[in-house]
Amino acid sequence: MLQISSPLAHKIIGVGVIWNHQKQILIDKRPAKDLLGGLWEFPGGKLEAGETLEDCIKREIQEELAIEIEVEDHLITIEHTYTDFKVTLNVYHCRYLGGEPQPLECDEIRWVTLDEINQFPFPKANEKIIAALRNNP
Repeated sequence: MLQISSPLAHKIIGVGVIWNHQKQILIDKRPAKDLLGGLWEFPGGKLEAGETLEDCIKREIQEELAIEIEVEDHLITIEHTYTDFKVTLNVYHCRYLGGEPQPLECDEIRWVTLDEINQFPFPKANEKIIAALRNNP
């Protein structure tokens, strides 16, 4: 009997590379219990129906970190396939506007420079974001 595999679920994700006035980037540590737990990432989340990527990133950053940002230029779009699903990461430069960052949905948050970023373990898909930042700061 022929096995028909169902297509992998596909998640569209808006990701913010948030810069402050000191040229630092905000990263957050994924909760230990989650997929890729304990790794660091650039904040963001899943695009909701009828939402623009810009609105998605602003909403997710507000929900996860309780800060205000301005979404600016597109940096990179990355397709990545995990075992059970695929993701499309739509990554944008963002400017930090205000509010005190709170780790509402992550274990820790930190402002880091591009030079310091290698000290933090990131998921594989995020390595392309870091490479793009180095090529296009």
